[in-house]
Amino acid sequence: MFSRDIGIDLGTANVLIHVKGKGIVLNEPSVVAMDRTTGRVLEVGEEARRMVGRTPGNIEAIRPLKDGVIADFDVTEAMLKYFINKINVRGFLSKPRMLICCPTNITKVEQKAIKEAAEKSGGKKVYLEEEPKVAAIGAGMDIFQPSGNMVVDIGGGTTDVAVLSMGDIVTAQSIKMAGDKFDAEILNYVKRKYKLLIGERTAEDIKLNVATVFQGSRDEEIDIRGRDMVTGLPRTITIRSGEVEEALRESIALIVQAAKTVLEQTPPELSADIIDRGVILTGGGALLHGLDQLLAEELKVPVLLAEEPMNCVAKGTGIMLENIDKIERRRNIV
Repeated sequence: MFSRDIGIDLGTANVLIHVKGKGIVLNEPSVVAMDRTTGRVLEVGEEARRMVGRTPGNIEAIRPLKDGVIADFDVTEAMLKYFINKINVRGFLSKPRMLICCPTNITKVEQKAIKEAAEKSGGKKVYLEEEPKVAAIGAGMDIFQPSGNMVVDIGGGTTDVAVLSMGDIVTAQSIKMAGDKFDAEILNYVKRKYKLLIGERTAEDIKLNVATVFQGSRDEEIDIRGRDMVTGLPRTITIRSGEVEEALRESIALIVQAAKTVLEQTPPELSADIIDRGVILTGGGALLHGLDQLLAEELKVPVLLAEEPMNCVAKGTGIMLENIDKIERRRNIV
């Protein structure tokens, strides 16, 4: 039996795997639960995520990727190995080719670390592609024409903003401000204002259920529980959408600024195309309520949310896998 080519969206928050001819076969959180004393991997993915903030002293739930790059090499390798074994794509005698996505501004050392982890986890040949490029392809944009396309890909660890034309990136910027930082900002806001300690999971619930980043566009509330910093006892409070908008204001301003910077560096002909085609939002962070409205108002161009924004990168790897032989030929020429 022959092995299949696979595309991996190696995200800070989630790992998605696309198998050639099958589509997206795996979508799991990038979390690994380990026994500190023995160094043994106990759980990976969804099972490990349930343990975050709820483990006894000897068990640690680790997120091996930080800001879109590998923070813990061995744990990343173990996680990839587990996922690849789970989807069962290895052939009897052959290994799969892998296409992995990474942020635009990562260093050669960080690229090498991703390649090595993938090779050790069972990849025959590993190709790296820039995330916004793959996200744009997955969102259905035709980036191979001589016209401007702009994509804002907001993941868990990084936000990548890029203008693409003729199948490549013209201008791009990658900032370490994305979903994880939004959670941290909400967590700190609750701590500061209400003297209440909450966990990452609770902060994420607030973000998903009541958050907005466009003033006045949402008015909902949620009851959250945490530990009172004064008494040390459990306490329940109510958080409203307006408060979350206030908590996220500074973080979102950085993403808006990055998008403006990329547009300022874009050649005028391509800028004209972007006014016609609009900006496409991809990644899990794109689902943040009111983000499309805010960006449209600030950038003065249409902003559209991609279909299934969380799956765009994985879908894009699937399309690129169809043309992997062309990519290989092109690299050999270069």
